[in-house]
Order: sequence, then C-alpha cells, then structure tokens
Amino acid sequence: MKKIFFTMALLVSAGAMSAQGNVEVISEGLRFCESTYPYNGGLLIANFGTQELNPLNNEGQGYIMFHKDGKTEVLVAADGNLSAPKGMFERGGYLYVCDVNRIMVYNLNDTAASPLTIAMPEGNLFVNDLAAEGNTLYASVTNTDRIYRIDITDPSRPGTPEEWLQVAGPNGLLMKDGQLYVASYPADGVTKDVNVVYRIADLQHPVAEKVTETTGQYDGLALASDGRSLCVTNWTPAGLSLLNPENETLSEVEIDLGNAPLIGPADITVKDGKVYIPDLPNSRVIVVDGI
Repeated sequence: MKKIFFTMALLVSAGAMSAQGNVEVISEGLRFCESTYPYNGGLLIANFGTQELNPLNNEGQGYIMFHKDGKTEVLVAADGNLSAPKGMFERGGYLYVCDVNRIMVYNLNDTAASPLTIAMPEGNLFVNDLAAEGNTLYASVTNTDRIYRIDITDPSRPGTPEEWLQVAGPNGLLMKDGQLYVASYPADGVTKDVNVVYRIADLQHPVAEKVTETTGQYDGLALASDGRSLCVTNWTPAGLSLLNPENETLSEVEIDLGNAPLIGPADITVKDGKVYIPDLPNSRVIVVDGI
C-alpha cells in the first residue's frame, strides 16, 4: 500500500459526522478493479485484467487479488473463467463472484480447481452484487431491473436462481438488520428519478421503498463504522456519500486527491474504520480513514 499525504474532510450537514484522516492508495497488481470484499483479516479485490475497460467483456482475463498488511498477492489467478468480476460473497470457504451473465463459485481451499458456474436466465447480462440473509443469497442484475435469490444452504451446491423482485437498475446490495438496501444505477447511463437508494424492509413480502429522493448513478453500499449510516458511491458526480436511513439525509464526503480525482467509485468495503473504494477506471483502491 502506498501512502499519499492528502487529507479527507467530511462536509458537515444534517445527519453527517465530522472526520479527518489520511488517504492511502492500493494499486499494485490491479487492473480495472471493480469490487472489494473483506476476507481473512484482509481485502479481496476483483479485477477485469483487460487492456480496455469493458464491464461486459468475455475475454477471460479476470482475477482476484488479496491485500493484507500492506502486501497484495494473487488469490484467484486469471484462469479463463472470470472476465469482468464484480460483487463478491464468501460462505463456508466458497467465494461467489458476479461475472457478466453468471456467478462463479470458487473453493478457496483449492482456487486452482475449476469453479462452479451459476448461469443466470437469458438476457441478464450485468450481474452486479451479492448479499445474503440466512441461507438465501440475493443477486442484483442491473440491465434487467431484477434481483434474484439463490439457496446457499450448502455453499458448495447452490440452488437455481429465482426471480425475487423488480427494482430499477439494482447495483450494490447491503443487508442490515434483516433489511436489504439497494443502490440504483441506470444501465443506459442516463440518470432518472428512479435511480436512488432503496430499502426492502420485509424480505418475505418484498416492496422497494426509496430511502432518499436524491438521484444518482449509485454503485457500492457498505455500513459505516458508526453502525447506522450507509456509505454509498456515486458515479455522477463521482464520489462517496453518507446516507442516514432514518432521516434520509445524504451528505457528500470530500476526498482531496489532488490532480488525480476519483472517476469511477465502485463496490466499496468498510473495515476497521476505513473505507476501501475501488476507482475502476484508474485501477486503484482509495482507502479513506475515519468513517
């Protein structure tokens, strides 16, 4: 991890908190990193590995890096099975990875073994993120406005995806206190009034309700260190915000990166008081302390 001596200041408004801290950058071994995920005391980072940025590519150059204690090493090599790996989820030693129109499942005890493929129904080309409650795994598909559920009672033998709920452009997912939060991203790149953050309060009788009226091109969701606020990334304008789901206020976090600002903040992780933000086009992960 390379330290950069910038500072971060949180814009103070209703529902926000004040914080300052150093900003660090992880870039070693990364190539178009879209997603992060906490694992084994460190961080998994999913990479496309391609020459050009294409979230729907089928080149088979994708790979997963593991970052811990300032060191970054390959966990899942570019074995031809991953093309544009996005959201991840781990259960019982099995790593589920969203990848274009499918979910790949790796046995972390033998990452060189051929992964299991969970094929999504035809037309679901932008499988994006994963979150679980109990033995049910939820998978968002941005281009079809669908969230699917999968039985993972046995993580090594997942069930078949079942359509669960329609939500506009579902991207990042976050499970909190038995409620599912959904970040909405317009698949066509045109922000609409439906592109907000949603909450599904009752998973047995799902209804998507807006948590904020502020529209955006929302991507990653994570629970902030205070255990109440939600960290959410937005592509337009590119940045990180804090969302208070109780009073629905959204507050921007100002991150000063000098002449190399965030361009495409994607699927984030909050761990040990730090927010890990993949800056997809810049092939780096920005680490912000104090949130």
